[in-house]
Amino acid sequence: MAAGVSHAVQARIDPDTREHLISSMFGVDASNPDHDDIITLGVCAAFLGVTAVLLVYAWCNYNYRPIRAKNLTWTTLIYCSVVLWFVGNICTNNHVRLVGVWSNCKLWVLWFRVLFTFVFATMTIVRFYALDRVFNQKKPFTRRSSLIAGGVVIVFNVVFCLINQLISDNVTVGYVPSLEACNITMTFRIVALTLQWVMWTGCGFLMFRLRNIQSSFNEFRESILIFIVIIALLTETTVTNLHYEYYIFEKKRRTEKTYVDVIAGVLVIWLFIGYPVFQSIFNRKAYEQQWLEMLAKDGPGNTYNVSSNPQGTTAYAKMDDNIDSGFNNSQLNYEGHGMMDSAYMNNHRPFGDSDPFNIESGMSAHAPFNDNLLPMALRNNIHKPVLNTPTMFSSGYMDPPSDGRHVL
Repeated sequence: MAAGVSHAVQARIDPDTREHLISSMFGVDASNPDHDDIITLGVCAAFLGVTAVLLVYAWCNYNYRPIRAKNLTWTTLIYCSVVLWFVGNICTNNHVRLVGVWSNCKLWVLWFRVLFTFVFATMTIVRFYALDRVFNQKKPFTRRSSLIAGGVVIVFNVVFCLINQLISDNVTVGYVPSLEACNITMTFRIVALTLQWVMWTGCGFLMFRLRNIQSSFNEFRESILIFIVIIALLTETTVTNLHYEYYIFEKKRRTEKTYVDVIAGVLVIWLFIGYPVFQSIFNRKAYEQQWLEMLAKDGPGNTYNVSSNPQGTTAYAKMDDNIDSGFNNSQLNYEGHGMMDSAYMNNHRPFGDSDPFNIESGMSAHAPFNDNLLPMALRNNIHKPVLNTPTMFSSGYMDPPSDGRHVL
């Protein structure tokens, strides 16, 4: 909306007069917020609610290994950004009368709609970068890396919004009391959209680098689908904001914009974790077995860092080959301190200080799948670490104990 609109009408007007005035001023079929807007908000909230159930289920089944291989913490934060982005859309897309608290346009447009759209984008791109770092650069995406990435996301987005908060409303975002509307200038729209396009164009380079990711995690297929969804959303957003400048006054266009934003946001979450969750519900044991066999075939010891400690501080745990402990505290993550390659051959022998084991050399094309051939963090027969064992957190491997058990 042009910046000069705030001076066009000075007095507050009743809803019917507002519709006629806006229609004549801007040449659109203006409509005040009504029950259709409420329905739109309700349906979108339902989409977000169903997605929240998906995430809760994933967290409740975190020990299911195909789910555990996903970065649930990062995915949950991306979901939270979608929710807050939707809250910003309530005001930005004029789904309610912008009076009272809703009249604070810079709060809702800048610090909710724009900020969390950017947070959603940057966090999704960082997740792609984490995959590139692990699969292509062969480096761990540690807790330190995650915190640094999160800090960069926060600083970048907050600085952008803070700068625009301090700039005059006539250049960025301001409230027009007489029209009960937020004035989002064309300059601000172009700057925000340009930054988004720059980020996602750079992300296209990561997509190219992720093309050879191992099949057991389906990460490249998921990533390319997410990239397509985001590019489609960004194209729609660009056309809506630049071509249909006054879309917020038209019921059809503003509801369509909100639906598209929410559906794209939740679809990204479903693409991240929907498939392993679906399999855990309807095909739990068979899919996990198939997933583990594919994982062993792919040789993840050369790609993933594996830790048996929930805090990611050690790669050692006590193991008894004869008892299945249901995975307990073992975890697959990007935070381990070493790769577990192996020389675990047909003879189940203990290994010494510098004799790690290789999955692929232990797998036989004619032999049934053996859980012991997997990295320790993907096995079922892991016991909780005995914290009072003096060698538990020592560096390197210990000689096998006299009772025949292996201490990894």
